[in-house]
Amino acid sequence: MKLALYLPNLRDKITVSEIVDLAREAEDLAFDSVWSLDRIVVPEASDRQELEKSFGFMSEFPKALPVSARAEFLHGMPLIPYLAAITKRVRLGVSIIVTPYRAPGVLAAELATWDHLSGGRLNVGVGSGWMPEEFAASSAAHIYKKRNTHVRETIEVMQGVWTNELFEYHGEFADFPKCGFGVKPVQKPRPPMFFGGLGRPDLAAARVAKYGLEGWIGIMDTPDAIAAWRTAIKDELEKLGSGHTIDDIEISSMLPFEITRDKTDQTPRGKLTPTLVGTAEQITDNLQRYRDAGLTMPLLWPPFSGTPTAKTIGDMRQLVHDILPKV
Repeated sequence: MKLALYLPNLRDKITVSEIVDLAREAEDLAFDSVWSLDRIVVPEASDRQELEKSFGFMSEFPKALPVSARAEFLHGMPLIPYLAAITKRVRLGVSIIVTPYRAPGVLAAELATWDHLSGGRLNVGVGSGWMPEEFAASSAAHIYKKRNTHVRETIEVMQGVWTNELFEYHGEFADFPKCGFGVKPVQKPRPPMFFGGLGRPDLAAARVAKYGLEGWIGIMDTPDAIAAWRTAIKDELEKLGSGHTIDDIEISSMLPFEITRDKTDQTPRGKLTPTLVGTAEQITDNLQRYRDAGLTMPLLWPPFSGTPTAKTIGDMRQLVHDILPKV
């Protein structure tokens, strides 16, 4: 089981120095990867729990984000080239890049440069987004109802730009003649690609299978949910018969993480179950359940508030040195 750190760049207040400390600690502890969060805005309506949609389309959650509209959060995309310059081994990614906020060809070209800046350490996570208010703030409101088409075209453009000397594409959101886009990624044939799927296992599984992606990323999934997602992706791969098997796929989920002194209530409540928030013993037991369910890379998500960065670093060390060997 690999470990990944989901940087808490979406907080009411976060500093660059804290992000640096967490990333460097993850590298020192031999984490596989570090990921930032792509969040453009927090609408003021969120503070009143009056967003148009519930958080991530997840019915268990309110129509709100876990931070204030006046929060001093850091944007996830610009962090990656900076982190590439101050780390040497840990892989880097954004979970997930909401593609409708970016032009497919521009994004593909810039990510190829990121791969050079990091020395071939880039992971590419893509997804469709969920918040209408954020689409509006990103001048992408007209794409909202067709956002899944935009993701599909972006994947096709990325793979085409990265693996062809010259490339042309003719779709709804990207339409251009044969062009050269500059450097190709260091990683061959391309950087590993992950699809962020929250609502529909069939759609996410189809994307992973059709485009030969290397991973899937969920959010706050229980071990039972991980097993269901893994089965859906496995069935879709077998249906396509491409030779790509479920054992080739990184199965990941963004999971709130904190080691507590007292036991937490682990009563099954779907995505609300704090599976990796609890005592060392509780987290050990749940990681063993995740391992058996097929989770290959927990994406550890520090708390949004109330927990100092120093505490999170201590929890990361305890996880690596004391908990993971038992798993």
